[in-house]
Amino acid sequence: MNANMNEEQSTRQGNDTQETFTYSSAGIDINHLDSVKKEMSEYISTDNPRALNGLGPFASLYDIKFDNISHPILVLKTEEPGSKQKLAVEYGYVESVCHDMINHLVNDIIVMGAAPLAVLDTIVCGKADRETVKSIIKGISDACRANECVLVGGETSVQPGIVDDGTYILTSSIAGIVEKDKIIDGSKIAEGDVIIAVASNGLHTNGYTLVRSLMDKKPQIKEETICGETFIEAIMKPHTAYYAAVKGIDSANGVKGMAHITGGSIEGNLVRIIPDGKCAEIDLGKIKPLALFNRIRSYGNISDSEMLSTFNCGVGLVIVAAPGDAAAVMEHVARRHECYPIGTISSGASKIAFHNELNW
Repeated sequence: MNANMNEEQSTRQGNDTQETFTYSSAGIDINHLDSVKKEMSEYISTDNPRALNGLGPFASLYDIKFDNISHPILVLKTEEPGSKQKLAVEYGYVESVCHDMINHLVNDIIVMGAAPLAVLDTIVCGKADRETVKSIIKGISDACRANECVLVGGETSVQPGIVDDGTYILTSSIAGIVEKDKIIDGSKIAEGDVIIAVASNGLHTNGYTLVRSLMDKKPQIKEETICGETFIEAIMKPHTAYYAAVKGIDSANGVKGMAHITGGSIEGNLVRIIPDGKCAEIDLGKIKPLALFNRIRSYGNISDSEMLSTFNCGVGLVIVAAPGDAAAVMEHVARRHECYPIGTISSGASKIAFHNELNW
């Protein structure tokens, strides 16, 4: 009996000293998250009459009735800013990299003739730092407004133990709209059409894994000055937004196809819109590479073929236009960005053919 009593007393003592677990002690502070979400509301609020609700509901409502579109087609895309977001946190470009993400996202749908409508974002982190999350939401919201669309909601997921503190993983999705008979998909590209390059402002959101490796192995590159900017400033410029430049031109203006030049560079992206039996003849000698790419090329002893497959090399968007409309298309785009012809469409089994060499 005494043995039983001692055993019972021992058990009770063990229970008295057991740690009490809470969601907060495990790394998730619900009250903190709720207060951060409330502060987001000032950035998500909009006077756009199509956004029918705001922060709080389980899902976002968006009115897609358009009196001027008889057969509306939704154009959908998801995107993330890649490893550039790691440098953004390290060098203080958190808000800026949100513009990268949204501009990239918008560019991917406007090349199909779509107008951007609404964006949903996702933030995954190990710990939700109040000021960092606010900067992210502000950056995303501001970038949406600049592209004439609206941030209608999203998700902030705190995952301690899965994602390291200080790490933020960003993604976003967009819905755009286009009239069915105005979809631009390259299917009408024909022999003789003109290939137009629209200038980039830097790396945009591609090639950063190679650049980070170069910075690790040759850190002196970070001290370089390029056209009056530090190397960090040059590589962290936000991805160019092309919506304002191409707004107002479509298939009715002789635009046959558009390609957003991202991962895979010109060849890997332009090939997506070239029909079977047609070939995009590109004169590399007409491309105007930015000084930044030449500096990266020199420091990394990188071949031209590797540069062309990794970086945009100064071309952020390619437009294919009917020969009789090409001059008007370039005049329209040139109001905002430098653009120039770099080739023509011919008949051929190979969809992309490079000629001559880049002029560094």
